Amino acid sequence: MNQDQPDIAAQQAAADAAAAEGVNEQIEQLRAEVEQVKAEALRERADLDNQRKRVARDIEQARKFANEKLLGELLPVFDSLDAGLKAAGDDAHPLREGLELTYKQLLKVAGDNGLVLLDPTGQPFNPEHHQAISQVAAPGAAPGSVVTVFQKGYLLNERLLRPALVVVAAD
Repeated sequence: MNQDQPDIAAQQAAADAAAAEGVNEQIEQLRAEVEQVKAEALRERADLDNQRKRVARDIEQARKFANEKLLGELLPVFDSLDAGLKAAGDDAHPLREGLELTYKQLLKVAGDNGLVLLDPTGQPFNPEHHQAISQVAAPGAAPGSVVTVFQKGYLLNERLLRPALVVVAAD
């Protein structure tokens, strides 16, 4: 019987070693799964943060340009008031003064809503903001500068709403 005891002990030790090895494999497998879950959670958190930023950016853009249609439809009104002021001349007259005051008030309200007037007379031609309709020889004017503005342009929150129609000095 003595000989059977070492065999039983050896079998028990082998069984314990096999069980320990199985437990170690399970532990490693669980660690790998935990790492995978952590990585997925981190990716999902990053995706959520990106989505929040994208939504915030979209909301900001919508807020900045919500009045684009209205202001775009007011541009002919600005043009008409500007043409009326030019036609009235420089004489001080109550009607001219009233027209000028109305024009300034309308420009201020539009400016408070992000509209900026582009009147580039004397400035260098900028193809991003100006549309050249012709070139003329202009003594005394720098080549490539705007000599005449036929129609003023407008920016809405730094985005071009309408380019200025200009005549440019020839080289």
